[in-house]
Amino acid sequence: MIPFPNSGFVFLKKLMIRVGGACLVLFAAATLTFITLHLAPGDPVTAILGGSANPTPETIREIREEYGLDQPLMVQYALHIWHVLSGHLGASFSQHMPVTDVLWQQAPPTLKLMLSSLVLAWGFAVLSVTLSARKPLFDSAFSSLETFFAGLPQFWIGIILLWLFAYQLGLLPPAGTHGFSSLILPSLSLAIPLGGFLAQVMRESFKTTLDQPFVLTARARGLSDNAVRFRHVLRHALLPGVSLSTWAVGALVGNAVAVEFIFSRQGLGRQLFLAVSMHDMPLVTGIILFISVVYILASFLADILYVIVDPRIQEARA
Repeated sequence: MIPFPNSGFVFLKKLMIRVGGACLVLFAAATLTFITLHLAPGDPVTAILGGSANPTPETIREIREEYGLDQPLMVQYALHIWHVLSGHLGASFSQHMPVTDVLWQQAPPTLKLMLSSLVLAWGFAVLSVTLSARKPLFDSAFSSLETFFAGLPQFWIGIILLWLFAYQLGLLPPAGTHGFSSLILPSLSLAIPLGGFLAQVMRESFKTTLDQPFVLTARARGLSDNAVRFRHVLRHALLPGVSLSTWAVGALVGNAVAVEFIFSRQGLGRQLFLAVSMHDMPLVTGIILFISVVYILASFLADILYVIVDPRIQEARA
């Protein structure tokens, strides 16, 4: 046998660790979903029957037997995990259609909302830090603005934007999912607090990096102050933002619940709220697993961006 290079073993080891971690995240998500829904008040039979008034005891018993709800809790949990492992998510209790079809319909609007919100948040954060770097006198003003934005609740921003730009000025549609214009206000509602938070972290990293030895070395070589700040320091200031963007993916889905309701948008956040309230376990499981997969992919992408922004990270890990 021809031995693999040491770098190949290192890569394979890292890959196995990441894949194992991803499987553990999905397993934990499926388990916590099962436990949470069983602890929550309500009966899934009501959702299965579509809110039918006064079902007979025979009907309830038949439904429980059909869906395995009459089995012991551990048996239900084992069946739940088996369905997840086999990729068989079943049909939604409340919508009476396959969970995969619901995800196929509802995921694109939420993914568009998340992506546009991240782009706007990053745009604000980079612009704020860049302008402050060019004009140090503005540092305090931008820092205060970032703190103010970071503390605003998304649903409150959504209501204010809806009242101002949709009802008072009539510039943008108040509701809907179709078209670019219907995406602007919901995206701003999510992006403003996130952008303020990213800018705060990046600003602190920017100031810390200015005191690093390589900055003094760059200046000693005759580089101008602007060249040092924007060719070297700003690159390092981006790294905490890249890391926080992975966390933001999960946070945006949770915050999208209120925003999608305010603007009457389709999406996973709205569907997750309705599914939990109706005790729709297959749909809740499908949405949570989908969000977990998106979070895992975002984590992989963050690792790649880390190396692109600062190649020395890959050298340190090798």
